[in-house]
Amino acid sequence: MPASSMHGGGGSEQQHSPTTSGMTPRGGSDHYSPLATSTPTKQSPRGGGVAAWSSLLPSGAAAALESRGALAAAFSVFLFLAVTLTVTTSSSLSVAASLSAFFPSSRGAGFVEAHAQQQQQAPPSPPPGAGVARLAYLVSGSKGDLDRLWRTLHALYHPRNLYVVHLDREAPVAERLELAARVANSSMFRRVGNVEVIRRANMVTYRGPTMVSNTLHACAILLRRSRDWDWFINLSASDYPLMTQDDILHVFSLIPRNVNFIEHTGYLGWKEGQRARPVIVDPGLYMAQKQDIFYVAQRRELPTAFKLFTGSAWVGLSRDFAEFIVWGWDNLPRTLLMYYANFVSSPEGYFQTVLCNAPRFVPTAANHDLHHIQWDTPPRQHPRALTLADRPAMDRSGAPFARKFARDDPALDAIDADLLGGRGGGHGGNGTADDADADMFVRGGWCVGAGGGCDEVGDDWVLRPGPGAARLDRLMDRIVRSEAFANSQCK
Repeated sequence: MPASSMHGGGGSEQQHSPTTSGMTPRGGSDHYSPLATSTPTKQSPRGGGVAAWSSLLPSGAAAALESRGALAAAFSVFLFLAVTLTVTTSSSLSVAASLSAFFPSSRGAGFVEAHAQQQQQAPPSPPPGAGVARLAYLVSGSKGDLDRLWRTLHALYHPRNLYVVHLDREAPVAERLELAARVANSSMFRRVGNVEVIRRANMVTYRGPTMVSNTLHACAILLRRSRDWDWFINLSASDYPLMTQDDILHVFSLIPRNVNFIEHTGYLGWKEGQRARPVIVDPGLYMAQKQDIFYVAQRRELPTAFKLFTGSAWVGLSRDFAEFIVWGWDNLPRTLLMYYANFVSSPEGYFQTVLCNAPRFVPTAANHDLHHIQWDTPPRQHPRALTLADRPAMDRSGAPFARKFARDDPALDAIDADLLGGRGGGHGGNGTADDADADMFVRGGWCVGAGGGCDEVGDDWVLRPGPGAARLDRLMDRIVRSEAFANSQCK
């Protein structure tokens, strides 16, 4: 049959082909062979990929198109595999850097360089004073202690620290209200907002567990208020600092933040018979009026689930350890708190026993209570009162605090003048209450008022350490930076 009769009428091949059975072709190489020399029909192909479209071109062009399509497909697969392999094997290398290998070097290099610069940017610098320590204090007193607690609070004050003050339930209601009013009316305390009064007073008996309970209460208040502090220190109204807060903060900024200052020993000696074996009940747990502890007739054996330790009731606890004993995610602090509820003078053993039976905290124990204390021989329930005659021993101790002092003892005035810079250095004023309040503070780097007065607050991280810092630093050399630190832990 002539060629003209095969292709006339817009597709007579489709009508006479024995393979189609009268169906309209849907493409494919069987119908649109790239080797055909005849003129294509006007019907557009509806499938067949590159091979279908190649039937519409001359044979040379069709072959080239098919080869290019295959090359494009192969390139796409190669590119996908390369990118996938790069992202999988190196998470730190961005996809943009991987793609740069397949693009012109100028654009790819710029892309990679910009990404590398972004990745290598230095982290933001810490704010000023980020490395300066921050302390949290509990200052507690009882009946008749209002004025000397107020004096001790001002001698300890620094706007960087936090303070909880407490007059126990034995103090008259008028004294407790007066303490709250003084704190509320102090322009400095209102401005900085770092002094909190425990208004619902606790009953505190030194020989029973209520002092431990009160200390844990203060820790909980401070943790609820802020976690931005490094050490908790408990003091009484009869304690007094032997150096400025600038001295203390400067030295504490140079030691590890996990150190716990807890005087302790595992040798009970006479305390085994007079402290550990008796069973007592403290009426302060349930009575509104203070009463002395009373003894139960039955005595108990020493515990075998944990080892007892004893020491000083005055401690400097790291915030990490304070959280451990307050939150109690381990049951040890809770178990020991119940055990020491019936223990004579439990403040002298609770914190020591918790720390030394918790392996995590044993390497943090510094065997010192941060106090200079003079005991009678043999020691009694309380240490003897310090006087002016004890000043040389106070200075040699290097301790930041001393106890105990009689109310308004001349030794306090000597400490103010010689060790605390004159408590404001006689900064003058207009005779107002604010001026008198400013004169009670110990001068430091934060005092930026006229003549360096403390009526105005500057940056709380600016410190001006003095001779007290050198004494305290020598103490830290002995108890933290020496072999004694590891050799005296929980022994």
